[in-house]
Amino acid sequence: MDIAAAQPAGTRTGWGTLGQPALVAGGIAAAVAVLHFRDPHVSGSYGYCPFYALTGYWCPGCGGLRAVHNLSEGHVLAAVHSNLLLLPLAVLVAAWWVHWVVNRWSGRRRPFPFRAGPVTLWVSLALLTVFAVVRNTPWGSWLAPV
Repeated sequence: MDIAAAQPAGTRTGWGTLGQPALVAGGIAAAVAVLHFRDPHVSGSYGYCPFYALTGYWCPGCGGLRAVHNLSEGHVLAAVHSNLLLLPLAVLVAAWWVHWVVNRWSGRRRPFPFRAGPVTLWVSLALLTVFAVVRNTPWGSWLAPV
């Protein structure tokens, strides 16, 4: 069976459909390159977290830039010590991007297996809140960015 016959009329496939995923990958690669070459471990190199500056508490994103820098150097454990949530988030974003590329390439529209509905939103917000609270307590100090 001819592949073109199996596709709906007007559906494009192949290299010509990968422009947007390539732009997103290029933007992420540029951001990672900037973080790789300009070390965020130097205090104030990218400014300061406004939440930390105002309250003195670590927000859920504190240490994220340092974690990306550590990942770009291949130091996975150091990245986990900088921000525990960044590595699972990076894996999820990479899986979503690969799914997007495969859908574009094949001309199909399969939904991403991980659906982000209202329950997912509330569970994510609860997880971020618990993470932020625990990392600012004495028994959760191991979650504070290094």
